[in-house]
Amino acid sequence: MTRKSTVSHIVMLLLPLCGIWPGRSINLITRLFWVVTLAFIGLCHFLYFSSHLDPQNFFNLVHCLSSFLAYAKVFTKLVAFWINEQKLMETLALITDDWNDCSNSEIGVRVTMRKAKLSDRITNAILILHIMTIVGYCLGAILADADVTDETIELTYANKMQLPFNVNTQRTYRFVLIAEFVHLIILNFTASVVNSMLLTLVLHAGGQMEILQSWLSQLISREIINKEESIVIATNKIIRKHIKIIQFSKNIEVLYTYIALLLFASNTVLICSIGFLIVTAIGSPDAMEQILQCLLFFSNTNIEAFIFCYAGEYLSNKSKAIGFAAYNCPWYNLKPKDSRVLLFIILRSQRQLTLTAGKMMDLSLQGFASIMNASGSYLSVLLAMQ
Repeated sequence: MTRKSTVSHIVMLLLPLCGIWPGRSINLITRLFWVVTLAFIGLCHFLYFSSHLDPQNFFNLVHCLSSFLAYAKVFTKLVAFWINEQKLMETLALITDDWNDCSNSEIGVRVTMRKAKLSDRITNAILILHIMTIVGYCLGAILADADVTDETIELTYANKMQLPFNVNTQRTYRFVLIAEFVHLIILNFTASVVNSMLLTLVLHAGGQMEILQSWLSQLISREIINKEESIVIATNKIIRKHIKIIQFSKNIEVLYTYIALLLFASNTVLICSIGFLIVTAIGSPDAMEQILQCLLFFSNTNIEAFIFCYAGEYLSNKSKAIGFAAYNCPWYNLKPKDSRVLLFIILRSQRQLTLTAGKMMDLSLQGFASIMNASGSYLSVLLAMQ
């Protein structure tokens, strides 16, 4: 087994782009790049918002707010990973240890490889979706034939923003558009890394739980077939595995809990705002261009919210399955002193492993439904205000 991690090679290559990799001097440069560029873009959004603060520009103001929240969301993800960089490295080391432990087990190799291949496919799909979203979002601005010398028109950019300097030549305008497009591509690569990493970590945890369930189901038969391995050694191995899974899940919680909190708040507003842009664009002269620009952005935002909520649901269901597996194994064939060990596993499994949004609410599919319901309610309010 040549592979040593569930994490995709693409994600590992892109981690330094996010400023995440201990011991590399490029980290400081990368983090400085993100802080400076995102602060500058935030300033441009503020200038646009303050200069267009008028009820007649309500559509453009909502568009400006949506793009600003998208940038703020990615910046929060980066900062959270920078702060918890050592915790991420510890988690990746645990993954490598799990792969080494599974190398001598047929079921371990099969489960870990299956989860790794699934992780690769999901990572590729998320990256492709993010690239398609940016291309669709920027296409209208790139193809627009704006006359820079005409001072009566407002120059079109991918985002609703106002630059703090004058763009008075066509070459400068094209350079700004290309720089904005490239920055958005790189920014979405970092966002896709964070989202892909969450699913990868949760899939790995789920795979380790499946291996643990297999050990529980074979616990009694192993004692009968292999007389040399005592039931005490087998149960100790199971308990150590369970403790390791619990620690791994806590690491995921530390990495993503505050990211999920901001995502819950921002995605509720984003889904509402982008939905408003799509609805109000219908019937306008450039409806097709505006809908194309917003539709992929809308889908991407929904999928991101679903990824976080599904990850929490998946982890919770897998942790419950450990308790069921311990209860369903033929523990009644064991001696009382040995069967008591399984009782601790059953009791611990009743406390489900969960992912939370800021330790205030569990991430689940019910939470995703709450986001959609809240967004729909706010959308009705926005349409009434128009």
